[in-house]
Amino acid sequence: MPPMSLPRSVLIGLLALVCGFALPSGVSFAADGGHARTHEALHEAVVRYGVPGALGWVQDSGGVWHGSAGVADRRTGRPRQARDRFRIGSLTKPFVATVLLQLEAEGRVRLDDPVGRWLRKVPLGRYGAAFGDRRHTVTVRRLLGHTSGIPGYTADPAFRRAYFGTPFLTERWASHTPRELIAPALKRGPLFTPGTAWSYSNTNYVLAGMVIEAVTGRSYAEEIEHRIVRPLRLRDTSLPGTSPRIPGRHGRAYSALGGRDGERYDVTALNPSLAGASGEMISSDRDLVRFTRELLTGGLLPPRQLREMKSTRAIARHERYGLGLTARTLSCGVTVWGHDGTIHGSHSAAFGTADGSRTAAFNVNADWGARSTRAMVEAEFCG
Repeated sequence: MPPMSLPRSVLIGLLALVCGFALPSGVSFAADGGHARTHEALHEAVVRYGVPGALGWVQDSGGVWHGSAGVADRRTGRPRQARDRFRIGSLTKPFVATVLLQLEAEGRVRLDDPVGRWLRKVPLGRYGAAFGDRRHTVTVRRLLGHTSGIPGYTADPAFRRAYFGTPFLTERWASHTPRELIAPALKRGPLFTPGTAWSYSNTNYVLAGMVIEAVTGRSYAEEIEHRIVRPLRLRDTSLPGTSPRIPGRHGRAYSALGGRDGERYDVTALNPSLAGASGEMISSDRDLVRFTRELLTGGLLPPRQLREMKSTRAIARHERYGLGLTARTLSCGVTVWGHDGTIHGSHSAAFGTADGSRTAAFNVNADWGARSTRAMVEAEFCG
């Protein structure tokens, strides 16, 4: 008689019963309408990658599914729960890009406007004029697509010493203006001639936020609230500015702060102005699914602007980048669209199929969890 083949999820459950250990809170292996592999990936994030907890939310033709694993608070053992709020880091970027593309659709700004047209007091002279060719200047398009050549301010050695090591524990309360953030990057000069290469840079999106304010007379935060958060009823989503709090129900956020000694630090409270328009937002998996779904189905942008957003260039073997949007081709050949986001104590991912028919968002309350969320995306769209 051939050996009985059981699904991996069932084997994990049986092993837990035989060996007497508990599965992470929130993990269930009951019939779930086709998301069993995703459930396993949440569990593996805790067991294999060592994150405290993981969350997932999916919307497809079968309805809504959500799952969780591990804990929201290592001290109390409180499990992670659907609708927990968390910092989304660079998942702020698609929101900022969407606002600028809406303004472009309204004729208030052009993607190929030189940024200097809108930010006359920002010293961008070395980016364009230095090359003696107006075709190679920093434009709004090049900010959104990371082809400006402007270095990332988070790569500045002084910034990294203060914010990516244990000094962060005291520095995290400091407030930063956009001009303070971008100053060190602009002093360094171009990485390459604008428009000729690609390099991910948080400076680009701090500048994009400044352009929104120059065009509208209101901050990028106000415009995101007015144009996206309120119309979509994203009740878990906020732009905290300089407030160190996460409003509403949330767990704790943990960071290794660059150390290799295994120490994990609670970094839940921080002043998010250190990220600004490049990554300050707070949200939930549910809200990220709603936003991503509306974006991909044309609910936020006219067809031409959505095509611009999805006009991509290769940045890695299986990834392309557009204007605030990543196209990732998975192992099974499916291409999904969305973005990742990391900030101290949190890593998130929100992706959907090109037509938005299946959309998923994931979060781990640890900033070392990028590989685990990639595995969750793979499990959901290829499982």
